[in-house]
Amino acid sequence: MKCPHCANTTNKVIDSRLGKDGSVIRRRRVCLDCNRRFTTRERIEEDMPMVIKKDGRREAFDLQKIYNGVKIACKKRPISMDKIEELVKGLENRVKELGEKEVHSNFVGNEVMKSLYKLDHVAYVRFASVYREFKDVNEFMEELKHLMKKEKK
Repeated sequence: MKCPHCANTTNKVIDSRLGKDGSVIRRRRVCLDCNRRFTTRERIEEDMPMVIKKDGRREAFDLQKIYNGVKIACKKRPISMDKIEELVKGLENRVKELGEKEVHSNFVGNEVMKSLYKLDHVAYVRFASVYREFKDVNEFMEELKHLMKKEKK
């Protein structure tokens, strides 16, 4: 494991703990070169489907990529990391339940948007603006109008 501070690969584990749901092990490590501490998480590798991108390319399902996107959308919002992790874990479970070898990126993006809509509307709009690639302010305003109509119901 490479130290995120100095890039040295010599370190030792000083503490290990099982995650809340038992599917992750959290390890505290100390770099033997710079003596700084960092955390790693270990999880079982599972066979996840390939994601079919909009342009037809296929890429491995990357939970970390989804986690990072959701985290950015939720930045400076009153949303706990536990809620973000719960959202991502829920998406992972829904994808697994499909039992497919391939899944379209549209499905993944729409599932994230549905979950963010329930969690926080600002985070939802932030994610939608990147995911849907709004071309101009009018497209953005249309999404906001749609959101406001849903709110009134």
